Amino acid sequence: MSRVARWVPPVSLSIAVAGIAVSTYLTIAHYAGPDVLACGTGDRVNCEVVTTSAQSTILGIPVALLGLAWFVAMAALCVPTAWRSEARSIHLVRLAATIAGIGFALWLIYAELFIIDAICLWCTVAHVLAFALFGIAAVASPALLIPDEGS
Repeated sequence: MSRVARWVPPVSLSIAVAGIAVSTYLTIAHYAGPDVLACGTGDRVNCEVVTTSAQSTILGIPVALLGLAWFVAMAALCVPTAWRSEARSIHLVRLAATIAGIGFALWLIYAELFIIDAICLWCTVAHVLAFALFGIAAVASPALLIPDEGS
């Protein structure tokens, strides 16, 4: 199996940990109330409006908590040993998880822009981190999923 560039494991793990931090903060804000959010309350940028909207939960589960669970899973999939694994399934799961993550992020971005009509800066940070993880997985995974010529 091909090797991934040396920068991939530490950068992807750092991004996942940053996502854990942001999602933890948003989860705390969900349960403690929007008063703990350090975010503007303008017309367009308003974390309180976004984090208390109907779209902030799915089947009663806070979206922030779902994001936290996703970033924890991504952190596990981005540890150096996971990147070095010979198990093709780990690399497929990582790529599939990032695709699912950006799919969900795209839905949330749509909801912010067209349903809620407000943007949460903290949510945007989480979305950017999810897209960054997808970008890394998309660049690194082909080298891990396509067998070497000599194999």
